[in-house]
Amino acid sequence: MAILYALVARGSVLLAEFSGASTNASAIARQILDKIPGTSDTHVSYSQDRYIFHAKRTDGLTILCMAEDNVGRRIPFAFLEDIHQRFVKTYGRAIHSAPAYAMNDEFSRVLSQQMDYYSNDPNADRLNRLKGEMTQVRTVMIENIDKVLDRGERLELLVDKTATFQGNTLRFRRQARRFRSTVWWRNCRLIVPGSSSRFCHGDDQCLPTPKEFF
Repeated sequence: MAILYALVARGSVLLAEFSGASTNASAIARQILDKIPGTSDTHVSYSQDRYIFHAKRTDGLTILCMAEDNVGRRIPFAFLEDIHQRFVKTYGRAIHSAPAYAMNDEFSRVLSQQMDYYSNDPNADRLNRLKGEMTQVRTVMIENIDKVLDRGERLELLVDKTATFQGNTLRFRRQARRFRSTVWWRNCRLIVPGSSSRFCHGDDQCLPTPKEFF
């Protein structure tokens, strides 16, 4: 997965976050939130080891993600723009007064879905190429994280991508089970009631034979 972590924050107040790997990126991201210069809209990128923290702040709302350094800038900033639009459209004025993690239960799922899309779906990059690289992204300089964090503040970035691979495997298995279930119910409704291989009732609900269901 190219994008491993993402958050949405108002100032230093985290409203939602999601991590696609076992990592302490959240702690480092909180430090970066406190160090983003000024109060005006901005785009910044800070590198640490083989990862880059990209942040977009618009109207006081900051969207931040951590991505692998070989991803470049176009995809992460397209992801940040997408998340910003979705978040504002979903929550509107509630953003300005919401307490910490008020939107996390609901919006963390959106972060997860869009992280997966921008990391794995080739259409995400193809679409951004058609749109053209955002002008403001071209001017973003990727600085070392030491530029914003003092030596004593800096945490070692830990990333265990095994958790990511396990998560993708579990997601695939769940999708496969849902697909098999959908096909089974569809076939079930096509069986004539009284068939020896299925038991179908008048309400079109069918029961599997013992060896048939998964």
